[in-house]
Amino acid sequence: MKTAAFCSALLTLSLTMGGCKNEKEETDTTKVPGFDISSLDSTAKACNDFDSYVNGGWKKKNPIPGTESRWGAFGILDKENKEVRLRGIINEITELKDRKKGSEEQQIADYYQSFLDTATIEKRGLAPLKSYLDKINAITSLKDLAAVAGEMQKVGVASVTGFGVDADLRNSKVNVLYQGQSGLSLGEKSYYERTDSSTLKVRTEFVKHVDKMFSLAAFPEANPGKTILDFETKVAKLQLSNVELRDPVKTYNKMAFSDLEKLLPDFDQKTLADKQDIKTDTVIVQNKPYLQNLNALLKATPLATLKIYTKWQLLSRFAGFLPKSFDQEDFRFFNTVMRGTKEQKARVERAIRSTDALLGMPLGKLFAKKYFPEEDKKKVSDMIENVRSVYGERIDKLTWMSDSTKAKAHKKLKAFTYKIGYPDKWKDYSSIDIEADKLFENAISASLYGHKEQIEKIGKEVDKKEWLMTPQTVNAYYNPLNNEVVFPAGILQPPFYNRNADDAINYGGIIAVIGHEFTHGFDDQGSQFDDEGNLKNWWTASDRANFDKLTKKYIDYFSGIEALPGFKINGALTIGENVADLGGLTLAYYALEKSLKGKAEPAPIDGFNWKQRFFLGWAQVWHMNTTDEALRNQIQTDPHSPAKDRINGPLPHLKEFQAAWSCAPGSKMVLPDSAKIVIW
Repeated sequence: MKTAAFCSALLTLSLTMGGCKNEKEETDTTKVPGFDISSLDSTAKACNDFDSYVNGGWKKKNPIPGTESRWGAFGILDKENKEVRLRGIINEITELKDRKKGSEEQQIADYYQSFLDTATIEKRGLAPLKSYLDKINAITSLKDLAAVAGEMQKVGVASVTGFGVDADLRNSKVNVLYQGQSGLSLGEKSYYERTDSSTLKVRTEFVKHVDKMFSLAAFPEANPGKTILDFETKVAKLQLSNVELRDPVKTYNKMAFSDLEKLLPDFDQKTLADKQDIKTDTVIVQNKPYLQNLNALLKATPLATLKIYTKWQLLSRFAGFLPKSFDQEDFRFFNTVMRGTKEQKARVERAIRSTDALLGMPLGKLFAKKYFPEEDKKKVSDMIENVRSVYGERIDKLTWMSDSTKAKAHKKLKAFTYKIGYPDKWKDYSSIDIEADKLFENAISASLYGHKEQIEKIGKEVDKKEWLMTPQTVNAYYNPLNNEVVFPAGILQPPFYNRNADDAINYGGIIAVIGHEFTHGFDDQGSQFDDEGNLKNWWTASDRANFDKLTKKYIDYFSGIEALPGFKINGALTIGENVADLGGLTLAYYALEKSLKGKAEPAPIDGFNWKQRFFLGWAQVWHMNTTDEALRNQIQTDPHSPAKDRINGPLPHLKEFQAAWSCAPGSKMVLPDSAKIVIW
């Protein structure tokens, strides 16, 4: 699951869009078993390796498709949602005649067509990039560079710094401008620092990739790959790591915009902002030393190198919208080399996903209308309240927290709000200009719209009804600034939520997901925000010390797990998700137990009692096969532990698991009571 960012993503991120809600028409009534026993591997032992026991059979039957880098419940449901359900919706729309300009139907149909119009894409070549390339070539100073970078950031081209907009962490009712580090092609500084053979291979291939892209573009610069790798390595050394970025206090540096200009005087921040139509007197800076050191680096770097870097960022950003040779080379590096994906999806499937990425909310409105029964909202709402009730009971029973802090934890828990399925209100995106033969311009138009929408929020009240995910997304999130949990319609389907399954399976699935998101409000980051979503300490010093001691133990526990030879899980990076998994499982188990009070004991199903089926439900939502490349990338960049360890990692800490499966002391899936960690 995802936790909403504490500081806004840069304005360079892709736009997701909204549309209008209509009444229900049709729902998906396919029946899926609560748990398929053919997924089991009877040769494995539940108490030694629960993932292998529950999912070993499934893994053997479900090798990773050549078009994927990992294959599991999330990816399979995402494929169904997008490549089947959205495809059907898009096909229906493309058959409509007389689509009104600016209507959602026109935008969806024409964008989809523009992505499939490969003949026009090939014919146009790099012509769509010409105006940007001319501006890059005309750069004669760092101030010129800032102007060009500012203009290109409006359409999603990264630079070494960038701006974003989100609620003020210390005044969550008002939006403010954020400034943060950016610009690493490999995504995280560890890729520029590690010396193991697999990471060295990535860097070697990156150099070849950049050289190839420049060659395809017939750019005259010599050795661009080495030039860019050398420059980005220097930038990486100045940046905070992904672990350090988790600290909302350290990365909150509010100042006058004029003071930001003083930190980076040569890479003119006013020019960078003016070119993005940003008008504000205040900014929250992520890392002051980075800016001061970056200014010195930029001054010491030849302007020719900075121009090569800027060209590369432009080319990389739009590679998927250019002729096939660029698109394929971009896929080869970022998907095959970095993640182990062997082949690209068919153009039609990619057209659907690209349309979804650009026009996700208009498609989401139609998706929810067709595939999310209204009655499921009520069911999920009841589940959420059940989890809230159990969480309150768990807080009362904590032995490491004082009564005064418990009272404030209850206040925050009571203030939790939630969104289910799809937005209650939808935005109007009719001003985005989409044409059936101009793929590049369509992407530009949508990006400019999204950028304008973001900067117009600066200084204005936060819209608490806004969604950060589309309805068809197979995920969920907790937003600390709104103190809310959000569950899109896309994840409220089997195996996560199955209206035909027994309660134990659903509690191990969707209820644990709900508990997971609730627990994010009390993980190492979320616990620093109060009931109103403000970065504000509500803990006593001793209670905070107790909490930090427990999380440190859990960090050390996961840091000892080797996912691949030489690659151990980063416990400090994944602590938020790991705490949320542990909390989600605990809450879901006791919510299920509470729901059964006063009722007859549920009969075993397929030989498993309700306690065992609860844990089967948890394990099946994380069944997954993953390429080694994707796993290495995940360990270095992702705050989520690998799927296998999301199953096996928390279970040894649960006495409920040990009892359900009659695991003897000393089993691999059992820890001594003294080593078990209970946080929430």
